[in-house]
Amino acid sequence: MKKLPLKNESFRYIEKSFREWLDMLGYAESTVYNLPNHIRELFYYLEQNGINNINQLDNQLIKDHYSNLKQRSNERKGGALSNGSLNKHLQALYKFTDYLRQSGRMLLPVLNIDWENDDTKYIETLTTEEIQQLYKATQLYPKNIKHTRPEWHFESIALRDCAMLTVFYGCGLRRNEGYHLQVDDINFDKQILHVRKGKANKERLVPFNKTNSKYLQDYVYDGRINLLKDKRESAFFINERGKQLSSQSMSLRLKLLQQRTDDLQLQEKNVRLHVLRHSIATHLLSNGMPLENISRFLGHNSLESTQVYTHLINQDNGH
Repeated sequence: MKKLPLKNESFRYIEKSFREWLDMLGYAESTVYNLPNHIRELFYYLEQNGINNINQLDNQLIKDHYSNLKQRSNERKGGALSNGSLNKHLQALYKFTDYLRQSGRMLLPVLNIDWENDDTKYIETLTTEEIQQLYKATQLYPKNIKHTRPEWHFESIALRDCAMLTVFYGCGLRRNEGYHLQVDDINFDKQILHVRKGKANKERLVPFNKTNSKYLQDYVYDGRINLLKDKRESAFFINERGKQLSSQSMSLRLKLLQQRTDDLQLQEKNVRLHVLRHSIATHLLSNGMPLENISRFLGHNSLESTQVYTHLINQDNGH
């Protein structure tokens, strides 16, 4: 039910405005697309109940809509909506009330609707040994063989792969943050990475150690300069044509590294860029870093978002 018909022009306008607000704040494309679609379902519910003015909206109506969702069947899979799907609707409702407040349209009390227990939600992480295998896999490229491309090309791609692991694992960036990373955002003298396009447009400074500094510098001064080919491009990650590397291409490179390893267990995991971020958070916590420091490192708005890694470690330890 992603594209329900709305008769009310003002509701359609607010949906569009909400989408633009999310985009302006720097949310990922999937969020900018999905959240307004969930709010369209709220508007459709309001229209079906004879409500055509946003000023008539109150917490009880939102709760009634949510109760209706919990009783609704899943059109694609049958049965009721999963707890995971319901939580996505809740996320949209909470963010929409935030939008209404920040845009000055109306001020609603806190919704205070409990999140559903999502037993199906599983956070994938890698061990430190598996991370090391991914780094080693960056060096498993064609060497000393006749090929249509020169060897320096493969060496440059390998350095970029290594830098990619460093940005998403070593520095814990989100996929969208890594995509928007610029060369000038990295200060090698101070060993600081400046995240300018964080979630909700939130900036932060991420420290990195000497090992990560070497990986990043090797790419910038040896790999990237070869890929650039005398072109002007400010993006940190660039493709073989000297243009900004897409986030999809980065995901594909990670999948390739995963398959290059000889670890069958690692190959079977659902490894994504965000898994690298989950992994560094878990490893830092296991090594004794305070939760507050990890929260700042990851750019979380609250400790609640970081608390999930504590549960992961407890599960792994059998507690």
